[in-house]
Amino acid sequence: MADYEALRTRVQELAERVWDVPTIEARIKKLSAEGIPKKTRNRNEILAHKQQILDRVQRRGEEYNFLARNCPKGTALAVMEEFGLGNMGIIKALSPFPGFGGTGWMCGGVTGGLIALGLYFGSDDMLDYESTGATILAARKFMPHFEEELGSVLCPKIQEDVIFGRYMDPAASEENMEAFARAKGFEKCSLVPGIGARLATEIIIESLE
Repeated sequence: MADYEALRTRVQELAERVWDVPTIEARIKKLSAEGIPKKTRNRNEILAHKQQILDRVQRRGEEYNFLARNCPKGTALAVMEEFGLGNMGIIKALSPFPGFGGTGWMCGGVTGGLIALGLYFGSDDMLDYESTGATILAARKFMPHFEEELGSVLCPKIQEDVIFGRYMDPAASEENMEAFARAKGFEKCSLVPGIGARLATEIIIESLE
């Protein structure tokens, strides 16, 4: 069950954080220019540094959301960067996914997390049914964990219960977007990509244990 008090405390901390914009921006520009570096996955090293990895991925999910102003991009990129998955074209394709195309449906922390899991557990072979099954199993772990952590998988519900006390619907109008920004929405909503990235990473690491 979601710990709403702890979540709201974390939201306020994000609202008050001094973000290191030059460092975050430089990291994003490097990824955009050079691509996501491929990595050799060393199981023992990953398991030995599990907590450090989880903390780093969560922090980067928050940072990327804050600067990109896009929760699925922030979620997915943090995991993709950590494990050397995919490419920046995938991040580009996530552009319309905050609030599931701005409709106020599925949270971007969910869609970004699922994309990252698909990249890790999936296969380039469309007929590799075993890998497809592995991605579904990972998704079926991820979805209830996300809902348990935040109380919902739906953007409006998370905004109402955790972040603002109401649904601000930033995509509805220019005025709504301005109100969202004034309410420090990009800072506060960074909570969700951080959690989504962390949960997806946890599932990946659990598969190695």
